[in-house]
Amino acid sequence: QVQLVESGGGSVQAGGSLRLSCAASGYTYNSYCMGWFRQAPGKERQGIAHILGDGATTYADSVKGRFTISQDNAKDILFLQMNNLKPEDTAMYYCAAVERYCSNSICWCGNGYLYWGQGAQVTVSS
Repeated sequence: QVQLVESGGGSVQAGGSLRLSCAASGYTYNSYCMGWFRQAPGKERQGIAHILGDGATTYADSVKGRFTISQDNAKDILFLQMNNLKPEDTAMYYCAAVERYCSNSICWCGNGYLYWGQGAQVTVSS
């Protein structure tokens, strides 16, 4: 069974940086698409960064240019580098995974993330 464990959250002043890590276990290398989500108090969960089936990355407009998603496949670790943090980035951050399928050199992600970490709190003060 896939297990995801986030780390690296904390408190930082506006303009600062943090890097979140998500250690994955229980799956085969390159068999899953990965993403980062966040949820602020009283707000809906928001997808902010994803690695797609073909390896491309996508970002929510709110974090584009400031956050970078990456993956160390050798160590099964997903990262989220967060720069120029703003108070509105304050939230619980979650990593998630869904099966990745490939056929005839074309790869795609399954519908809907199935596996979730426990979350890491990020607090940005002004």
